Amino acid sequence: MRQVNFTLIFVICLALVLFGIENTQLVPIKIIEGVEIRAPLSVELIVTLGIGAVLAWIFSVWVQVQSSLSAKEIVEEREVQIHNLQEDIERYKAELEEQQRLLPSVSSSREPRTRTAGSDQ
Repeated sequence: MRQVNFTLIFVICLALVLFGIENTQLVPIKIIEGVEIRAPLSVELIVTLGIGAVLAWIFSVWVQVQSSLSAKEIVEEREVQIHNLQEDIERYKAELEEQQRLLPSVSSSREPRTRTAGSDQ
């Protein structure tokens, strides 16, 4: 993936250099009414691309912050669910122990079996 990124950046920079060599004529830039700057077209393009790259980077960081916050919320919700399920398990264990204590003992109600010579059990 790094080679693809490097190749893409190299091609874009090479295109900018070739564009800059071919487009050196001065063009006006109107920032606000009454304010006009004259600069080579290639410089204007490079500055514009730089501003676009910075805005794309800021947007990328913003998306990552939002996704990390939503992931944090999901983790917190899951931890609450785990805690509730653990409490349920403990309650069910206590109920099961209570029910087992209340049931008559199975082994004391049966009479011991004696093995006979002809039985397979």
